[in-house]
Amino acid sequence: MGASSKISSNLLSLKTLKLKTKQQEILIRVSALALIYVLAFVVRLFSVLRYESMIHEFDPYFNYRTTLYLVKNGFMEFWNWFDYESWYPLGRIVGGTLYPGLMVTAALMYRILRFFTFAIHIREVCVLTAPFFASNTTLVAYFFGKEIWDSGAGLVAAALIAICPGYISRSVAGSYDNEGVAIFALVLTFYLFVKAVNSGSLSWSLASAFGYFYMVSAWGGYVFIINLIPLYVLVLLVTGRYSMRLYVAYNCMYALGMLLAMQIRFVGFQHVQSGEHMAALGVFFLLQVFYLLEWVKYILNDPKKFQSFLRITVTVAISLGMLALIIGTASGYISPWTGRFYSLLDPTYAKDHIPIIASVSEHQPTAWSSFMFDFHILLFLFPAGLYLCFKRLSDATIFVVMYGLTSMYFAGVMVRLILVAAPAMCLVSSIAVSATLKNLSLLVREKTSKSDKPLTGSKAAAAAKADQTLPFQKNGATALLVGFFYLLSRYAIHCTWVTSEAYSSPSIVLAARGAGGGRVIFDDYREAYYWLRQNTPSDAKIMSWWDYGYQITAMGNRTVIVDNNTWNNTHIATVGRAMSSYEHEAYEIMQELDVGYVLVVFGGVTGYSSDDINKFLWMVRIGGGVFPVIKEPDYLVNGEFRVDKGAAPKMLNCLMYKLCYYRFGETTTEYGKPPGYDRARGVEIGNKDIKLEYLEEAFTTSNWIVRIYKVKLPKNRW
Repeated sequence: MGASSKISSNLLSLKTLKLKTKQQEILIRVSALALIYVLAFVVRLFSVLRYESMIHEFDPYFNYRTTLYLVKNGFMEFWNWFDYESWYPLGRIVGGTLYPGLMVTAALMYRILRFFTFAIHIREVCVLTAPFFASNTTLVAYFFGKEIWDSGAGLVAAALIAICPGYISRSVAGSYDNEGVAIFALVLTFYLFVKAVNSGSLSWSLASAFGYFYMVSAWGGYVFIINLIPLYVLVLLVTGRYSMRLYVAYNCMYALGMLLAMQIRFVGFQHVQSGEHMAALGVFFLLQVFYLLEWVKYILNDPKKFQSFLRITVTVAISLGMLALIIGTASGYISPWTGRFYSLLDPTYAKDHIPIIASVSEHQPTAWSSFMFDFHILLFLFPAGLYLCFKRLSDATIFVVMYGLTSMYFAGVMVRLILVAAPAMCLVSSIAVSATLKNLSLLVREKTSKSDKPLTGSKAAAAAKADQTLPFQKNGATALLVGFFYLLSRYAIHCTWVTSEAYSSPSIVLAARGAGGGRVIFDDYREAYYWLRQNTPSDAKIMSWWDYGYQITAMGNRTVIVDNNTWNNTHIATVGRAMSSYEHEAYEIMQELDVGYVLVVFGGVTGYSSDDINKFLWMVRIGGGVFPVIKEPDYLVNGEFRVDKGAAPKMLNCLMYKLCYYRFGETTTEYGKPPGYDRARGVEIGNKDIKLEYLEEAFTTSNWIVRIYKVKLPKNRW
């Protein structure tokens, strides 16, 4: 009896806990968001599972090194740090030449975890920072989608961006780069600003200013925000959508955001003096003119007088604006656009004028295959989403349309900026997915019309016809739903495969398939840096191409001549000149720079194509841009770059060729091929009898990927 009463009481308690429809909807939505949040984090852990917890690529090693310095020495020491181990003999003012947002964020998370007694190393925090912020981005994407369309679009946007390869490429575990937190800050700033425009709330406007400040502290891509938002405001003004909501949102965001951004030393007064920021300042003053016109129109209450005042005001405002711009530019107060900014507007600019920018692979124009690889079905959903936005125009949908179109243009100009376009693609595509699923679901659930009153005449005929076509509509809608879910499932499978195979391989540890099909790991980079740290003097200066500077300093703990910051083109050109000169000429340059060791990366044995021989022409171009004695045609034969017997004489005897191919002529790399066969370029080298006079081989890694040479002392020293 007691057991039965207990069961009945439990059943009664379950009935009392029965949720209403609205509560069920909220529960499902929160549960879905929680699953998406976890998915966004977990899918980015392939690199940790397959390799180990490590920092990827090149730039992240500088970020890790500076974060370590911040944690050990505190913020003020970090902010005023002068780094003697970079850009020898110039050095680098670290606090004034970086965006500190990433480092401060990681250090703050580390302090919080240590406060709660989590025994964790700062490296693990750095490795997992990007996945953590990617998960946070899904939450912001949900609220953003809900703001511009509805909650369904928000959920779809969160799910799409959680696994979008275009975003995952820079947010996998170990990708400790600025973009790891910057994309979160970018989407957050846009969401808060659109929310401020829709509500006219001062608090949302101030929140967007702080979001913008975080973006400025994290990444130089903040320039996209400070140009897109003014462009959006200008479009609203031109299309007659001026309102006090817009006035409050933009003025507060710009004024406070500008003051906060100027606190970042690397930005400083550029925010009011750089040509890249003048659009925001111009729109700010334009809004004041609009406000003045609205006030005068209200005061005058006379259309004729107002038209006269309008003509005078517009003429004076335009004249004063143009005069201020001309005087500011002529006097040097307003600096011109930078080369990087020009290269975004004109894809050929960097190639013609700034070879150091054009030499970076991620600055190349994007191929169509890359769009398909990174966006998959979003490429087809994006136009459909744009169409729906135009059908339901509002201040919010106008913004997301402008964000989508501008970011897609810049993504086409530079492959790196696919990252900026990814949130826009997901947001616009989510509108198409949400609207399509909603409409098809309504058709599937639609029931045959039943009426208590009998219909007569044309109404009865129309109702009968509708009832007859309804089954066909249901069947068609069901088929379309099945097809749509199939496409979405293929998107999920593609994203998982791309994440696993393409974007989860750290460049510092290479992997390949052996003859038996098993994975072969090449750990030559870390082997070389460990050797440098253990076998060279602590004050040794290492000369290499700038790509490897950050890794040498962070992992080898040695001073480098140039690194990935690329702030001094002349210094990099000097290294390029040394690499492309004859050995005795390069020796003089190395003596001037007090170089102790030279490091080169060579892929002739393993077939590794991203080596210094394949980068060599960029060294020639950058060196020749500063030193006219270096001429690119001297290294080419009929316009062709060769390393075999038909190569140019200067190519066969320059320092880079000698350091890469020293003793290589005695080595057999592939069965059935002659000694000295370069697997990366598929040819037999032209100069096998290489003798070194001023350098000597110090260390070559197991797979010959990294080779280190010691610079001999002059003959009158010992």
